[in-house]
Amino acid sequence: MSEKKVYRFPEGFLWGSSTSGPQSEGIVAGDGKTRSNWDAWYQQEPERFFDQVGPEQTSTFYQHYQEDIQLLKETGHTVFRTSIQWSRLMADGVGQVNEKAVAFYRQVFQGIVAQGIKLIVNLYHFDLPYALQEKGGWENKETVYAYERYARTCFDLFGDIVDTWITFNEPIVPVECGYLGDYHLPGVIDAKAAALVAYHTQLASSLAVKACHELHPEHRICIVLNLTPAYPRSDSKEDQDAARIAELFQMKSFLDPSVLGSYPAELVDILKRHAILPPATEEELRIIKENTVDFLGVNYYQPIRVQARSKQPSPDEPLTPHYYFEPYDMPGKKINPHRGWEIYEKGIYDIGINLKEQYGNIEWLVTENGMGVEGEDKFRKQGVIQDDYRIAFIEDHLIELHKAIEEGANCKGYLLWTFIDCWSWLNAYKNRYGLIELNLETQERIIKKSGHWFKKLSENNGFER
Repeated sequence: MSEKKVYRFPEGFLWGSSTSGPQSEGIVAGDGKTRSNWDAWYQQEPERFFDQVGPEQTSTFYQHYQEDIQLLKETGHTVFRTSIQWSRLMADGVGQVNEKAVAFYRQVFQGIVAQGIKLIVNLYHFDLPYALQEKGGWENKETVYAYERYARTCFDLFGDIVDTWITFNEPIVPVECGYLGDYHLPGVIDAKAAALVAYHTQLASSLAVKACHELHPEHRICIVLNLTPAYPRSDSKEDQDAARIAELFQMKSFLDPSVLGSYPAELVDILKRHAILPPATEEELRIIKENTVDFLGVNYYQPIRVQARSKQPSPDEPLTPHYYFEPYDMPGKKINPHRGWEIYEKGIYDIGINLKEQYGNIEWLVTENGMGVEGEDKFRKQGVIQDDYRIAFIEDHLIELHKAIEEGANCKGYLLWTFIDCWSWLNAYKNRYGLIELNLETQERIIKKSGHWFKKLSENNGFER
C-alpha cells in the first residue's frame, strides 16, 4: 500500500468560494433593481435558457443572505468573493443610487466581515444595465465613463467595509460570446466591434484601478481573468504558432495591459493587418500604462488545444480567433462528461509558472475552479449528495497548485466555483457546482459531502492523499 502524502499550503493561505450577484441574488418585487442585459434577454427569449429558468429567482441570496453567511462559516470559508449588481445599485446605470441596494449590500458585507471572512467584491460580472446596452453597450465609450462613475460610487459607499476589489470578471467572455458568438447579448459576429469592446473594457478597468487608488490608497484591486493555456497538437512550427496566437487572443489581450500596462506588439499588428485596431488616444494608453492591478484573480476550468489550420482562410471569411488556428480534439483526454470540458490539472501549474516567469511573479489567487455535474440527485445517500468526484477534482488541482507554489509561484488562496448551486446564464441550473445543494422548489440548503470536506481542508490548511 502506497504512503499518504501531505499537501500543506503556506501560512495564511485563503480558502473559500466565489459567486456573483446576478447568479445568486434573484429579484424581489419592489427591490429597486432595474433590468440588466440578462434580465432583458430572458424576457425576450426565455426558450434560450435551459428549462426556461431565468435570473429572477437564482439562489435567492437576497432573502437568505443571513443563513447563507452562516453556511460560509460551516463550510470553512476564510475568504468569499461576490459582486455588486450595477443594475441593482444605480437606476439605468447612471441615475440615482438605490438606497435599498445600499442597505442590502452593507448588511451582506458587514455580515461576512463579522464572521472573520476575508471579503472580495467584484464590480462587474457580465451584467450590464440594459439601458446602457440599448445605447450600444461596451461599443459606446460613454459606457466606459458610466462604469467609472459606478466604480467610484461603490468605493465611496462601501469602502469603509470592503478593502479588496475586482474590476471585471472574465472580460474576454462577453467579447467572445457576444461579438464572436451567440451566447451573450448582442450575439453578433463582428471582429471590429469585438476589438472595440475589449479595448473599452480594459480602459474601464484601468480607470477603476485609478479611482480605487485615489479614493482609498490602502485598498487593493485586481482583475479576474480566465487564463486558458493553449497547448499545440505537435512541436511543428505551424502548431506552435497556432498556440501562440490563440493565447494572444484568449489570455494576453487582457493579461498584458492589466499587469504589464501595455498590449502585446504581435496582437496590435494582427488587429492593424485586419484594419480593426480600436482608436486609442495617448491619454487613454497612459491611463492603462500607469494603472496596473495590485494582484490577479485567475479562473481556471480547462485548457484549449489547437492546431494549425488545415486550409488557408478564404478572402471573405470573417475574422474570428479561428482565422489563425483550429481546435484540436486530443485523443484520450480526461473529460467532465456532464459539461463536456477537458479536465487537465497541470494547466493550473503552468499558469502559476507563467505568471512567475513572464509577469513579475505577481501575487494571485485562484478565484474560480470547479466541476459542474448534471443530475447530482443520483449521488444522494441518507439525504446528502456524496460528491466524491468534486473532492477528487479539487484535490487533483490543488496538487498541481501546491507544486507551483513550491517552485515559487505567488499564489495566496483558492476559491472554488461555487458556494451554493447557482444559476448559470443560458445553462440555468443544468450543471450544479456548489459545496451546498439548493432545492429549487423549497430553496432549502443542504451541505454536500464536499462542503464538510472543504471545512476540514480549510482547518488543516491542506490535505493528505
